[in-house]
Amino acid sequence: MTAAVLTADTCIAPFARVTGCDLQVPLVQGGACTYANFDYAASAPALEAVTERIAELLPYYASVHRGAGYASRISTTSYEQARESVARFVCAADDQVVVFTRNTTDSLNLLAGAVPGDVVVLDVEHHANLLPWKNARVVEAADTVAETVRRLVAELCSRPAALLAVTGASNVTGEVLPIAELADVAHACGARILVDGAQLVPHRRIDLTALGVDYLAFSGHKLYAPFGAGALVGRRDWLDVAEPYLAGGGAVRDVSLNHTEWACAPARHEAGTPNVLGVAALAAACDALAGFDADAATVHEQALCRRLLDGLRGVDGVEILRLWSDSPDSVGIVTFTVAGFEPGEVASYLSAEHGIGVRDGRFCAHPLLARVGLPAGAVRASLGLGSSSADVDRLLDALHTLVDAGPGWTYAKTDGLWGPSPETRPGLAESTAGAAQCS
Repeated sequence: MTAAVLTADTCIAPFARVTGCDLQVPLVQGGACTYANFDYAASAPALEAVTERIAELLPYYASVHRGAGYASRISTTSYEQARESVARFVCAADDQVVVFTRNTTDSLNLLAGAVPGDVVVLDVEHHANLLPWKNARVVEAADTVAETVRRLVAELCSRPAALLAVTGASNVTGEVLPIAELADVAHACGARILVDGAQLVPHRRIDLTALGVDYLAFSGHKLYAPFGAGALVGRRDWLDVAEPYLAGGGAVRDVSLNHTEWACAPARHEAGTPNVLGVAALAAACDALAGFDADAATVHEQALCRRLLDGLRGVDGVEILRLWSDSPDSVGIVTFTVAGFEPGEVASYLSAEHGIGVRDGRFCAHPLLARVGLPAGAVRASLGLGSSSADVDRLLDALHTLVDAGPGWTYAKTDGLWGPSPETRPGLAESTAGAAQCS
């Protein structure tokens, strides 16, 4: 696969097979169609290699560490080898350790308890990289990447900070920050750097050593391993002396009634029975992705992204959201609004009448959406390894139909959630309770 082959008119097949790629979903007007998934930025389906690995390991599932049984030994070996796979996948340095967590949010909260000083963050971060920091100094992002970097430099140089915490790629716009440059800036000012890699790791090959990144947080469920595990990869020293993230078995060397000797990282922060299968899935995803041609995967994604962006620009009333006018790079995330329609109405229409899954709302980045004047949110279409040009064309055709002719069904908002009225699809008529809790 080469860039020359993937022109605007090329039929672009999925780069890799994912579980559920042939899923048939019902339509509100009757009938069914193959699901078109544009929600990879929320959670990605499992790579088939990941599904196969879980099926292979499941009969041997047992609690890890200190078990003499054969199944326990197999599970323990899988768990610790997974740590090696993750470290290898992100090119961790010798002084960096892999701590298994539930997801990116969990990883960031863990690190927040270990940082010995102030944290500098941008105001356009996901809530997971805003809310955990106890001593946050929030910097207002500028209209350009260059000016945003300058503002971060000024803040870091103004008074001491322990950590610069930045997103690798925006979960709203997909725009990528210059991580290596920011790492150099942070280190020059005496700080370390944490990258929220939730959206970057699934789309770009990461080399922590080459980039100079001290800490990386990411989720398995966005990395084609949706089984409930994530990772914090980072320098050992802070993690070795921080209060354990959870107190309990597995995080200690010795306990008496008047003394506790805590283990060092990673065990120090992995109390309790871990998610053995989730960790195995995460490792399987890392191994599978490491075996792909990274350049070819990027060409695939960028070709689809260009096709989507070019098509959206041809739909009347569509406005594409961007943060920076000079952003040179972005991953396959495109967020937009459609004039005359609320984001939830657009998303509901695409799902109900066309079998297309997008996300709408404020994407757990409320300050960012408020800042760009979209308090009601927007619509997000995100691409992945299972995306194809046929999916993109379906989405564009559906949006043209919406704008030109309007929806073919009635839609109403109930308890803050848009949906077809009446809802005729099996299993959904009574399933809306609580669906609007997170925006």
